[in-house]
Amino acid sequence: MAAPADRPRRVRVQRDGPLLIEGPVEVVDEHGEVTVSDRFEVAVCTCRRSRLYPWCDTSHRRRERPTGTAADEGHRT
Repeated sequence: MAAPADRPRRVRVQRDGPLLIEGPVEVVDEHGEVTVSDRFEVAVCTCRRSRLYPWCDTSHRRRERPTGTAADEGHRT
């Protein structure tokens, strides 16, 4: 269900994933092109790997992650 006008639209941030935004939404890219979705929730790509950009197609899942690097030290699960 869309967010009522009396409360802010909810955006969920996921580590290594898309932004999940309560819809409907209108996305404006860096060239001013507008893309609209009337779905109740949309996944907006943040990695730019999606073939459906700006919408997420889960391409971020295919990325290989480096292991054993200094950059990984603070991000162990």
